Amino acid sequence: SSEYGIRRQSGWVQLLRQRLAQRYDDPPEVINASISGDTTSGGVSRLPKLLQAHQPGLVIVELGGNDALRGLSLDMTRRNLAEMIERSHKAGALTVLTGIQIPANYGPVYTEAFRQLYPEVAEQTGAVLVPFLLAGLETDRNLFIEDGIHPSEQAQPLLLDNVWAAIEPLLPPGK
Repeated sequence: SSEYGIRRQSGWVQLLRQRLAQRYDDPPEVINASISGDTTSGGVSRLPKLLQAHQPGLVIVELGGNDALRGLSLDMTRRNLAEMIERSHKAGALTVLTGIQIPANYGPVYTEAFRQLYPEVAEQTGAVLVPFLLAGLETDRNLFIEDGIHPSEQAQPLLLDNVWAAIEPLLPPGK
């Protein structure tokens, strides 16, 4: 979401702004508070000020991948995701949690436990789940930048479609 390795204003969040502008005469404001390389701990520490400043109606939590890439505790990641969702709910926002998966080279036990973490947290907290943010990208290496981890500019419409499927039912009717 921070547009790592791609042109500024070409990511799925900008595409979301454009889609909302097509749907609404007065589209909702979209705040992208993403920071490249951020972890769930960073999200927990930054979220209270963001909630206070913006008073959102909808919060999309898209964190955890960097936790896994650093081999951080799954229990910590789970707690942090749940805390962000619960704080968002207390602030009056609906929440969407975007599922992330990691490469199999982290070992089958950690990889599967990480994959299950997102549906578990969504169920526990009542967040709407995007099962896998990168769904549809798995078999085309051209949809990733050179690092093989971050989605390319060409992948951004697919990411938007994955998120849109979860948020569209939460939005008021458009034009």
